[in-house]
Amino acid sequence: MQPDLLDLHVLHHFRTRSPLTHCMTNDVVQTFTANVLLALGASPAMVIEAEEAEQFTGIADALLINVGTLTSPRSQAMRRAIERAVAAGKPWTLDPVAVGALSFRTRFCQQILTLKPAAIRGNASEILALAGMSAGGRGVDTTDTAASALPAAQALARQTNAIVAVTGEVDYVTDGQRTKNIAGGDPMMTRVVGTGCALSAVVAASCSLPGDRLDNVAAACGWMKRAGSVAAAHSAGPGSFASAFIDALWTLEAQA
Repeated sequence: MQPDLLDLHVLHHFRTRSPLTHCMTNDVVQTFTANVLLALGASPAMVIEAEEAEQFTGIADALLINVGTLTSPRSQAMRRAIERAVAAGKPWTLDPVAVGALSFRTRFCQQILTLKPAAIRGNASEILALAGMSAGGRGVDTTDTAASALPAAQALARQTNAIVAVTGEVDYVTDGQRTKNIAGGDPMMTRVVGTGCALSAVVAASCSLPGDRLDNVAAACGWMKRAGSVAAAHSAGPGSFASAFIDALWTLEAQA
């Protein structure tokens, strides 16, 4: 899977600007997410305490809200950070982990949708549930295909004015009118904790870049797909895949 010129153009902006990305993400994936952002040239930060999270969001270029290990105190901190992001004109991205399968996070995500996310990135079951449509899913795992969730993603994009990325074997990125599909990657990406959550962080960072946000988010998905393909060819299993994946992100331009 070769990078196209647009992907490389967006990547150049990404590396040059090194977006300071405030990741309020789940406890399981923080290190992997930070390493992915660093390999691509961004600057990650994980600030969770409510007072500091609100303050830091005003400094950061972009905010990620990932509800994978949501708690009541964390939801309050997240809401304060989102409100600060909106007030400061900073883009924020939602990763609705396991929405539809669990009630507390489902209510929370439905509430914060009114606060105008720049982007939403989820698997098919999460996007279907967030759009209020019937969905399968088993915790964080989807039982729906990305293609089947595309109409829901388009409806959700129109409803929220966000770029919606529904990811899977093929990723679909839509603003409700235009849609891009990104193929590639490797099944091994589902055997390493955090690839989807890290993608959401990259999407969040890409939303701070100049240009067409749809193109920027689609490029972010393309980088991760391409790194997954390269890593699979240079690894023997999930352990070596994780390291090879980070290396592949670091050397994306060399693969052109």
